[in-house]
Amino acid sequence: MSNTNNDTSDIKKAANQADDQQIEKNLNEDKKVDAPEELSKEEQTSFINDELRTDK
Repeated sequence: MSNTNNDTSDIKKAANQADDQQIEKNLNEDKKVDAPEELSKEEQTSFINDELRTDK
């Protein structure tokens, strides 16, 4: 079982050890997020057969 007092002290230790300049550098970097992979026609089809749908 974890003790919430220990959790708080761990968080405080981490905050005290954080490098302000590195954090600022990381926030200011122009991060390239990978675009989602293009799906084929088969992969884009719904899981439900359109002919069986009753909600149309």
